[in-house]
Amino acid sequence: MGFSELTFPEDSVFLVTGGAGFIGSNLCEAILNKGYTVRCLDNLSTGHRENIEPFLSNPKFTFLEDDIRDLEACKRATEGVHFVLNQAAWGSVPRSIEMPLLYEEINIRGTLNMMEAARQNGVQKFVYASSSSVYGDSTVLPKKEGGEGNLLSPYALTKRADEEYGKLYFKLYHLDTYGLRYFNVFGRRQDPNGAYAAVIPKFLRQLLNGEQPTINGDGRQSRDFTYVDNVIEANLRACLAPSSAAGEAYNIGAGGREYLIDVYNDLCEALDITVEPIYGPPRAGDIRDSNADISKAREMLHYDPSYDFRAGIALAIEWYKENL
Repeated sequence: MGFSELTFPEDSVFLVTGGAGFIGSNLCEAILNKGYTVRCLDNLSTGHRENIEPFLSNPKFTFLEDDIRDLEACKRATEGVHFVLNQAAWGSVPRSIEMPLLYEEINIRGTLNMMEAARQNGVQKFVYASSSSVYGDSTVLPKKEGGEGNLLSPYALTKRADEEYGKLYFKLYHLDTYGLRYFNVFGRRQDPNGAYAAVIPKFLRQLLNGEQPTINGDGRQSRDFTYVDNVIEANLRACLAPSSAAGEAYNIGAGGREYLIDVYNDLCEALDITVEPIYGPPRAGDIRDSNADISKAREMLHYDPSYDFRAGIALAIEWYKENL
């Protein structure tokens, strides 16, 4: 069923922070396609204007080039808003190890600014992006809420801190917060460029450009790769969830487990390309294996992912073939 059948009051106003980024722009598009009003707040530090270019002529879309580190900007952005989908953050575990202070500033203080602005302006639901990185060095599979290990990176720490603030804002201020622990999201508009690009778009770009990709580690690390439309569904279902489900964090994955070398071989086969990868050293701070138990999100949010890895990767490959 996905998110196509989900409905909101006609006058609903959504604020998507980080709305010019990969996940944020897909959220903006999906909500606009359903006929609702969308505000996009982004400082374009990692987002791209071209991601939202098609929406600028839509009278129900407003772009605010502002920064979540500015509390006053957050207050202005949340005035008259019913639902906040907070995707604004800096990703990448390796980059966070290089820049811990910046990650604290953006991912913790920025998210706290948004929660406070939402509280002051009477926002109904505050949905925010967390990450599977909060499971740290736990070796238990599948990953289940409550089974977190020791954190392995500043990025993971920022997401754990956001979850703790989410709990507090629900308990102290009755702001309905919902943390979504994304598991390796991929799909259209994910940036394939730069040193910190996610692995699937990076592999696709390199293969399509005749380059030899590098796999960090032995390729036997596993991930619950999750197609972006599943994440859209999770965000919208959280907006419709009861207050009894608020103040919690939820695994948002597809419930599968793919080994990186198998993903690489699948991409080569789909593109009809034969290129042996280079094997590099493992990346500091990376989790070895990741696979989501999504039973809590199924029960509390009625989340039911429509796309498994095979269906999602086929759509992603077609998009990149047309857009790279």
